[in-house]
Amino acid sequence: MTLATWLTVVTICILGAMSPGPSLAVVLKQTLSGGRRHGVVAALSHGLGVGLYAFLSIVGLAAVIKASPVAFGLLQWGGALYLAWLGVKGLRARRQAATELPDVATSGAARDGFLVVFLNPKISIFFIALFSQVVGVDTSFLAKLGYAATAMAIDAGWYLIVAWLFSSPRWLSALQRHTLWFERLFGVILLGLAGRLVVSILRS
Repeated sequence: MTLATWLTVVTICILGAMSPGPSLAVVLKQTLSGGRRHGVVAALSHGLGVGLYAFLSIVGLAAVIKASPVAFGLLQWGGALYLAWLGVKGLRARRQAATELPDVATSGAARDGFLVVFLNPKISIFFIALFSQVVGVDTSFLAKLGYAATAMAIDAGWYLIVAWLFSSPRWLSALQRHTLWFERLFGVILLGLAGRLVVSILRS
C-alpha cells in the first residue's frame, strides 16, 4: 500500500461518506430522538457496517453478490422494504409530552445504523469499483485490512461529527421543539428513497 494509493482511498471514502442519503437521515433521526448517545451508537454501528462491507468487497464476496442476480435482487428488495419501514415509523411519530429526550434503547440505534448499511447493496458496488483500482493479487492481507479499516474509520468519524454537532445544547434546544416534524420529514425522505429504489429495481 503506497501513500498515494491510500490517499486516493481516503479521498473517495470521504466523498462517499459525506453524500446525503438514508444513512445521514438515520443518524440524524437517532440523534434527535434519543440525543448524543444514540447518535454516537448509530454512527459507530454504521461505521462497523461500512468496514464489514469494505472487507467483504476486498476479499471478493461482493463480487459474488454482484454476479448473482438473485442475491443482489433480494438485497435490493430488503433494503427498499427496510427504508420504507423506517419511513412509516417516522410518519407515525407522535409528539412527546415531556420536554426531555425519550429514553430510547440504544439497541435500536445500533440496529438502524448497521442495517441501513447492510441492506444497501449499492455500497458493495461502490467498494467493488473503488478497490478494483487499488487492490491486486499481490496486495497483502494486512493491506486489505488497512483499506477496510480506513473506510470504517472515515465513515464512523463523519457520522460522529454529525451526531456531536446536532446534539449540542445550542442546536438541540431549538431542534427538539420541532422533533415531531423532523421525524415526519425523515419519514417522507426515507419513503421517497425506498420508492426510488423500487423503481430502479423494476427498471433493471
